[in-house]
Amino acid sequence: MTDRTPGFDTLQIHAGARPDPATGARQTPIYQSTAYVFRDADHAAALFNLQEVGYIYSRLTNPTVAALQERMATLEGGAGAVCCSSGHAAQIMALFPLMGPGLNIVTSNRLYGGTVTQFSQTIKRFGWSAKFVDTEDLDAVEAAIDDNTRALFCEAIANPGGYITDLDALAAIADRHGIPLIVDNTTATPYLCRPIEHGATLVVHSLTKYLTGNGTVTGGAIIDSGKFNWSNGKFPSLSEPEPAYHGLKFHETFGPLAFTFHSIAIGLRDLGMTLNAQAAHYTLMGIETLSLRMERHCANAVKVAEWLEKDPRVAYVTYAGLPSSPYYSRMSRICPKGASSLFTFSLKAGYEACVKLIDSVELLSHVANLGDTRSLIIHSASTTHRQLTEAQQIAAGAAPDVVRLSIGLENADDIIADLDQALTKAGA
Repeated sequence: MTDRTPGFDTLQIHAGARPDPATGARQTPIYQSTAYVFRDADHAAALFNLQEVGYIYSRLTNPTVAALQERMATLEGGAGAVCCSSGHAAQIMALFPLMGPGLNIVTSNRLYGGTVTQFSQTIKRFGWSAKFVDTEDLDAVEAAIDDNTRALFCEAIANPGGYITDLDALAAIADRHGIPLIVDNTTATPYLCRPIEHGATLVVHSLTKYLTGNGTVTGGAIIDSGKFNWSNGKFPSLSEPEPAYHGLKFHETFGPLAFTFHSIAIGLRDLGMTLNAQAAHYTLMGIETLSLRMERHCANAVKVAEWLEKDPRVAYVTYAGLPSSPYYSRMSRICPKGASSLFTFSLKAGYEACVKLIDSVELLSHVANLGDTRSLIIHSASTTHRQLTEAQQIAAGAAPDVVRLSIGLENADDIIADLDQALTKAGA
């Protein structure tokens, strides 16, 4: 190879993947093994002391998962990555080394409903708390940060409304306060947005969605930029002696890979949110076509959104790829290759019409997922965001009169035809 840096299309196929040294297999094998044989007692001790990198037990490390971790870190431009069992697991694991009882995060109020519930309810069981703010109001974001805040959290492209976050502005605020910016990049994927280039410290993903792309896998990932100073006095788990490793200091010892090593050696060890090898294999194969799929997803979404915007039965469409969107100009800076294929539209006839529409589609699938090759539809207020108050639903972009679409790879005219006949039935 020359000194040329490979392009994204090349990296999505080759990063982390090498011919199997034992067999020459070109595709990354599924290493379906629980444990790995040590060379000798000294080798085992070195692995357990974090003095040598290798494979011990698949709750911690697995060769198939390791290939996926390397690919994710490469595509996001990070120093390292850790894969885990789901996107929700990735969020907890991202916070785990940073938080403690009495500490809080400041987070966008435009989030997937499950994340709102996780942050507003579940993390309370750990003694953590979350402050929800409108990330368009930068003064409000800054005012919400206090001495106990340990992270700022947002989605690059918010689920369900397709809102694009000003990552550069949030990163600047996080930097001023010495806290990491954590960005959920699930909806955008690293093909459309690279949050680390906009100042993010950590990037989290649900591998379940566009990265795998075919609705077969549940998985998550955390990518570490390797650029944050964990020794600024706020993050003792990463900067102070770790009792379980004879006083080892992760940041002092591992530098840019401190967060990654901590997430494996302690996060996966003790939380056990492990990604299985077969799921990692499916995800590696899905990522090989990521750029091609995202281009088609975006092209189809533009065509469907433009049609919906002109339909008299529709009150509004939230797709950031439309020139009418207030976030259209931001798209060129944050997501220059497109606004993904997730967005919502509101029906003038209200809640009941939304329910009838959902029951009337034929080509689109009514499922609680997104990022599939198939076009998907759901009424968020009665499903994914059902646990929220109406005010929270509206803030998150999931009002009662709103339907969420995840536009797939079918012929766009067929998607439009199905929505047209369903809208007709919904208004009957």
